[in-house]
Amino acid sequence: MEYRIEHDSMGEVKVPADKLWAAQTERSHENFRIGVGIETMPREITHAFGILKKAAAMANAELRPEKMTKEKLAVIEEACDEVLSGALNEHFPLVVWQTGSGTQSNMNANEVIANRANQIAGKKLCHPNDDINMSQSSNDTFPTAMHISAVLAVEDKLLPAIGLLIETFKRLEKENEGIVKSGRTHLQDATPIKFSQEISGWRSSVETDMEMLRAALVPLRSLALKPLHELALGGTAVGTGLNAPAGFSELVASKVASLTGKPFVTAQNKFHALTSKDELVFAHGAIKATACDMMKIANDVRWLASGPRDGLGEIRIPENEPGSSIMPGKVNPTQCEAVTMVAVQVMGNDVTIGVSASQGNFELNVFMPVMIYNFLQSARLLAEAIVSFNNNCAVGITANKEKMAHNLHNSLMLVTALNPYIGYENAAKTAKKAFKDNISLKQACVELGFLTAEKFDEVFHPEQMV
Repeated sequence: MEYRIEHDSMGEVKVPADKLWAAQTERSHENFRIGVGIETMPREITHAFGILKKAAAMANAELRPEKMTKEKLAVIEEACDEVLSGALNEHFPLVVWQTGSGTQSNMNANEVIANRANQIAGKKLCHPNDDINMSQSSNDTFPTAMHISAVLAVEDKLLPAIGLLIETFKRLEKENEGIVKSGRTHLQDATPIKFSQEISGWRSSVETDMEMLRAALVPLRSLALKPLHELALGGTAVGTGLNAPAGFSELVASKVASLTGKPFVTAQNKFHALTSKDELVFAHGAIKATACDMMKIANDVRWLASGPRDGLGEIRIPENEPGSSIMPGKVNPTQCEAVTMVAVQVMGNDVTIGVSASQGNFELNVFMPVMIYNFLQSARLLAEAIVSFNNNCAVGITANKEKMAHNLHNSLMLVTALNPYIGYENAAKTAKKAFKDNISLKQACVELGFLTAEKFDEVFHPEQMV
């Protein structure tokens, strides 16, 4: 391998000749051999750095034109566009397990963009620190990259996935409106419910999740909640804004908003923005709530589809692949299982994010890379799992009307309909006798002398109990 010599404040470093990074990236690459090639800093963060570095250059060109010249701006913008396109991904090798401020990833972006800009210019025009990092610090750029990537992940991936599933549930509600089945509480038989009502519960759950996710994005000053749309950029090292020109914070936030199409604004208190990560905790709480609901829905579907002969068997789900290497013809609820595994991963990630957010000592939180790694994994996995569950399972759910009817009319909890006529205690006696003697509720009720057969038929209508 061929090398070139780069230098930083600590001296000279050998860097692979075909890579755009420089000394500080190389030192991190060599010093943190933890998860190399596996737990790389998420590409969403790389993308976010491309956005914020372009925005910063644009803002500096307006506020410091003597330093950020039109010539520099042009090549920096082009280099940032290449970062955004993913064309330079191979030049961002650093792992999550680095400095807790994300400094090395910020410098990785600075070095790559500077060197690529110089290539475009055909001369040494841009310096990583003086030009690409102008008016910035790692301490305000990495939190900014976190919020940008988090907003894009939630708004552009997770919310559309949830919306897709909601539409499927709405269709299923309409298709199954007239079907009555046995309800269940504690995994025991309960009073009847429409299948459409059961589905509506699923729909309403994820609709609520969607609203909670939106609440994490939209400013809610009345509730003292700082949303993800607020950016730390301009706070520089400790929140004082040192080395950032007046008006930079507001201008660079507006540039980020323009580049992304998202309503980003500058954080009102930069001291908070650098050290507190409550916005991410709040937003991930909504992601976790979504995961919890998806766990519930997937398990409901798995239970209802159990069988095909010896389980509940009240619904049919698509058969996607063979379920067993030894049992021929077996088909398993694999989409449900994938969703539930993703759900528990998200729940685990929430613990990591919560503990990390609690470690904001003085003017900086130094658990930021692991926080955003887990946040983005949660958003990505959950979005993809929901889409997979929708497309490969939910869209094909059909009711097994015969089995539903059988289970409904075989349920002892239909006896609840008799309460107004024979009282709770007599109804309980009826249910217990029917179960003990393996006879119908009607037969038990008549044998106990609580109602005549004619009166029982007059008042007992399970389909009207919903």
